[in-house]
Amino acid sequence: MRIALVTDAWLPQTNGVVTTLTRTLECLRAMGHEIEHIVPQEFSTIPCPTYPEIRLALMAGSQVARRLDRFAPDAVHLATEGPLGMAARSWCVRNRMPFTTSYHTQFPQYVRARFPIPLSWSYAMLRWFHGAAARVMVATEHVQRDLEQHGFARLARWSRGVDTKLFHPGDRANLPGSRPILMYAGRIAVEKNLEAFLELKTEGTKYVVGGGPATAALREKYGDAVFTGYRFGADLARHLAAADVFVFPSRTDTFGLVLLEAMACGVPVAAYPVVGPIDVVRQGVTGWLDDDLAVAVKHAPTLDRQEVRRHAEEFTWEKATRQFVTNLEPRATAAVHSPTAVPARSEPGN
Repeated sequence: MRIALVTDAWLPQTNGVVTTLTRTLECLRAMGHEIEHIVPQEFSTIPCPTYPEIRLALMAGSQVARRLDRFAPDAVHLATEGPLGMAARSWCVRNRMPFTTSYHTQFPQYVRARFPIPLSWSYAMLRWFHGAAARVMVATEHVQRDLEQHGFARLARWSRGVDTKLFHPGDRANLPGSRPILMYAGRIAVEKNLEAFLELKTEGTKYVVGGGPATAALREKYGDAVFTGYRFGADLARHLAAADVFVFPSRTDTFGLVLLEAMACGVPVAAYPVVGPIDVVRQGVTGWLDDDLAVAVKHAPTLDRQEVRRHAEEFTWEKATRQFVTNLEPRATAAVHSPTAVPARSEPGN
């Protein structure tokens, strides 16, 4: 099948959305699908306000339309609600081409953390964007419930995976600092609620792996924590595997892919019982969820690290990508072009 995937989030950004999309594209190509991916680096861009590492495409409508006209896709998926997603949505509506979307980020909460904009306004914009889609893919049951309560329809499940060959248990003595080592990895930004982690009065050493707009301010305020900067690939896996507990203070994630990466390294998770962790972490088995983050941090390191690893092995990118393909909405003639025909109205798996 000829699949067009349009996204405003792409390399060199480092986040769960980009990881999800790059791994999904790899799996789609391995399955024999022909892919056209439209990303910001192919256009003139400007930095996103308050998030300069994110680049937003400028005046992309006509270029996106030409790309899609030339490719003549059997199915179109819009991964983000940014300028490229908007341009591709317009093309689909104008050409009566069915399309699917995905909800990766709790955008209303992210905007509200930076600007005094009512949540209702952001949700109204999102309902408009996703409302024309044949299917809106969400990562977890609780994200689906939340969006249903905000008036979203035609929701379908698209889970996530983890590379268990890259992320695996390793040497726990390869990082300096007193034990226990409490680790966070991911973007360092206001919506990640990192101060809830850094304010904890606990024994051991706090590690913050990653980068983002709040790095300088937090490093200056919390001099007792170790800020490593970005880590990638095997280096990231090495850091995660050395931790005694992975602390995830975010209250705004839709999944938290790094939770799976930590668990694949055998590291139990301490987090709040909110959307994201509540669907990924098995309470008392792979992590501890509590409204008091200090309580979660106290209990999580007592869990069986082998059991934590076994749970992560249930999540594969191949399984998640098959779910993605099932959720697509091909045009009526897609079977003519497709080596792997997909039912036009199939229901997603769990």
